[in-house]
Amino acid sequence: MTPEERRVIFASSLGTVFEWYDFYLYGSLAAIIAAHFFSGVNPTAGFIFALLAFAAGFAVRPFGALVFGRLGDLLGRKYTFLITILIMGMSTFLVGVLPSYASIGMAAPVILIGLRMLQGLALGGEYGGAATYVAEHAPQDRRGFYTSWIQTTATMGLFLSLLVVLGIRKSLGEEAFMDWGWRVPFLISAVLLLISVWIRMRLNESPVFRKIKAEGTSSKSPIKDSFGKWSNLKIVLLALFGLAAGQAVIWYTGQFYALFFLTKTLAIEPNTANIMLAMALLLGTPFFVVFGALSDRIGRKPIIMAGCLIAIVAYFPIFKGLTHFANPSLERAQASAPVTVVADPATCSFQFNPVGVSSFKSSCDILKAFMASNSVNYTNEAAPAGSLAKARIGSDEFVSFEGQHLNKASFAARSQELKKSLTDAIRSHGYPAKADPSEINYIMIVLLLTLLVIMVTMVYGPIAAMLVEMFPTRIRYTSMSLPYHIGNGWFGGFLPPVAFAVVAATGNIYDGLWYPIIITSITLFIGVFFVKETKDNDINA
Repeated sequence: MTPEERRVIFASSLGTVFEWYDFYLYGSLAAIIAAHFFSGVNPTAGFIFALLAFAAGFAVRPFGALVFGRLGDLLGRKYTFLITILIMGMSTFLVGVLPSYASIGMAAPVILIGLRMLQGLALGGEYGGAATYVAEHAPQDRRGFYTSWIQTTATMGLFLSLLVVLGIRKSLGEEAFMDWGWRVPFLISAVLLLISVWIRMRLNESPVFRKIKAEGTSSKSPIKDSFGKWSNLKIVLLALFGLAAGQAVIWYTGQFYALFFLTKTLAIEPNTANIMLAMALLLGTPFFVVFGALSDRIGRKPIIMAGCLIAIVAYFPIFKGLTHFANPSLERAQASAPVTVVADPATCSFQFNPVGVSSFKSSCDILKAFMASNSVNYTNEAAPAGSLAKARIGSDEFVSFEGQHLNKASFAARSQELKKSLTDAIRSHGYPAKADPSEINYIMIVLLLTLLVIMVTMVYGPIAAMLVEMFPTRIRYTSMSLPYHIGNGWFGGFLPPVAFAVVAATGNIYDGLWYPIIITSITLFIGVFFVKETKDNDINA
């Protein structure tokens, strides 16, 4: 590896780590941000708006892929992903100095959501630029190894954001952190931005792009050439459904959903869960490079498809193992105290609520939301049409209520009354409020989380090289960016709300895993039978 190639990999990877760090900070601090920027509404609505702002960052990623992919194919890789990091870094820094709702009123949340959308747009252009730039500098027989360093960046960005938040929180104390210390991680991004820009300014344009520019063969209309011609659109669709969609849900399951499951379902204290996930990330991250390098020898497709197959087979045993080692009291209660929800099926909604603005107030929905939020497994039993839903816990029955026509105060009062009765009942049957730290097997949890991360590395480590190799140079940036960000921004981003809705509908805390398993199965089928191996493709064409 030449010094120039090392600088290319380091600059591209470091800048992308910083971008992911910026992006994840918001997710880590959503509850605190809600208190500062949405304080003019009630706390529940404020948190919902904060989640909406977080979702906006995911939703606009494919549009960022189009905007910056087009620029990258028209103007060059270097200058485009220099622009993306400037937008990302400045947006994040401005969140750190943005006045709160108490200071400037509704302007605060409006500006905040605008900054989040800018972050999402920038991230939509960053990955494709970095992956394309590195691949176009790499020797043909080492593209998987070179681009695998880019693949470590999302995990390392998450790891860095967790460490910074935990460190500042511990050093300042909870009160100071809640008051003003939460801004510090955002402000630190200014230093990271300066370092990244300085390094990227010293890079040269991709030699492959310089060549087609000099020959006059670059695309004049990258979007039209990428998606307006069936010959290329067909490959884009294969890249989306035969690679990116499965990779995305495995990535989100192994990192985001695993953390959600530990904290929300198994009721482990958040800092403890974050530390265990950080340890698993530290142990698993080197395998991005291992599988990237291995793909140069045996191919990209076998490794990615093997990762999909292992995930499909292993998810249920691993997540049941997490319950066993993290909260055995919950496991015992689920086995010894089954619960039944008796309801008219017509009154039960599929509680899919990706941006937190829907309202589920039927008697059935109220009961099911409570059970899902408290990790109570239950069976469904049909009731006569028009009857109120009820929960059967042991020998006791608890009748729900219809909340659609109640005003806010009345609904809150009835909800609180029912919630207290249900909570007392499940506690008396052994359902714990929190995981008991003395019963947690920390070593086994870290091991299981590491296995999830290794699955992520199998599907994610070789995918940058494969996506680059699927498309011609003149439209590569645009063509590879869109399927990647639809897969990760939409298929992956929808995983938590879909999983919750499935759990609430079926009554089994593990049934949320069917979403990533089904998506991954589709990707495995399409990938095995329709996606061609790419490692020997000439990307100079």
